[in-house]
Amino acid sequence: MKNKDIFKYEGVNYLLPFILITSCFALWGFANDITNPMVKAFSKIFRMSVAQGALTQAAFYGGYFAMALPAALFIRRFSYKSGILMGLGLYAAGAFLFIGARSTGSYWPFLVAYFILTCGLSFLETSANPYILAMGDPATATRRLNFAQSFNPIGSLCGMFVAMNFIQARLNPMDSAARATLSEAEFEAMKQSDLGILIGPYVAIGVVILVIFLIILLARMPRVKEENTRSVGASIRHLLGIPRYREGVVAQFFYVGVQIMCWTFIIQYGTRIFMERGMSEIDAEVLSQRYNIAAMILFCCSRFICTWLMKYFQPGKMLYTFALAGIACTLGVIFLPGTAGLYCLVAVSACMSLMFPTIYGIALEGIGEDAKFGAAGLIMAILGGSVLPPLQALIIDKGTLFGMPAVNLSFLLPTLCFAVIAAYGIRVHRKAI
Repeated sequence: MKNKDIFKYEGVNYLLPFILITSCFALWGFANDITNPMVKAFSKIFRMSVAQGALTQAAFYGGYFAMALPAALFIRRFSYKSGILMGLGLYAAGAFLFIGARSTGSYWPFLVAYFILTCGLSFLETSANPYILAMGDPATATRRLNFAQSFNPIGSLCGMFVAMNFIQARLNPMDSAARATLSEAEFEAMKQSDLGILIGPYVAIGVVILVIFLIILLARMPRVKEENTRSVGASIRHLLGIPRYREGVVAQFFYVGVQIMCWTFIIQYGTRIFMERGMSEIDAEVLSQRYNIAAMILFCCSRFICTWLMKYFQPGKMLYTFALAGIACTLGVIFLPGTAGLYCLVAVSACMSLMFPTIYGIALEGIGEDAKFGAAGLIMAILGGSVLPPLQALIIDKGTLFGMPAVNLSFLLPTLCFAVIAAYGIRVHRKAI
């Protein structure tokens, strides 16, 4: 691939609009990773089971899935900029609803707030990804999207940092068993105190989002001219008839699943290893979380490196090469003992780094006027993040399988996911689809 300026095309400089839209990538990365630890936090605050606490993730991914197609219809009717503004507005509204949710003292209003917040994220992703692809030369579109997506894990790292230092570290340390012994008045006072801590970062990010909303509202943004000659039904039928797109949605489903599995269960994997060495469960979890952060840093650095490599290598070739490396790493997670397996699990993040934007760019290549609906299908594939991790959790709950720790064997599922992605990359590279 020739080294081209990815921000200029036909005399137009897209750098400033690119920067503004790329800021949104960091914003939804922040939301994703400040929310993951809240499953355990809500379970403690409301004295609920882990399954009830996990409804937080169900509401989160439910918003993504439910709003992707309506977002595509909205963007088709108006513009990418309108979709971005709607997404930011819903994101901010969901964040500010945490204030009202706290005042009720109930769990369900928080789920409503999360759902509305992620409806906004669905609008943002459905709008921002194809908008970045359209900002310049089609030949550098996938590379451009990889660069924009490189700022997503930076937002994720910020979300993890805020969750650890401004929420988890400040919540009352009393465990669930001790909380169960409190009187109703004592429990209510502790709950209100903890909820006050929990909502603070969400309200703060809501203010930041409003500032970004105003900047983008007032900024002159390029308008992508596309003729919408097909009906909605015809557009969907056209997309489903394109193997590269259809298989791309499947690959994206398995990619998001493997990402959430590897990042969610790294703590369980590491905790088992460190507890076998005599460490307490709390200390083992804290140390495992550091490995989780290291994995995210590696993911972030690798994405920038992959963007540079795309100047020289075709996206399909890079996709299947990194997927094969992911298979090798997950096999190491399964069969290598002790910290060697944990190092392999951290290394998986480097393999995953280019996958989401690369699959996205390949699948939408040449889609033309149907890109908005194509983007919606790829965002709906995020549902893989809520379907596949529970399957892995069921394996982990077995404790031991075939004489091996079940947490190790559970990584056969991510291995299979990487195999699906590798097959897609190979077919794209060979121009079989």
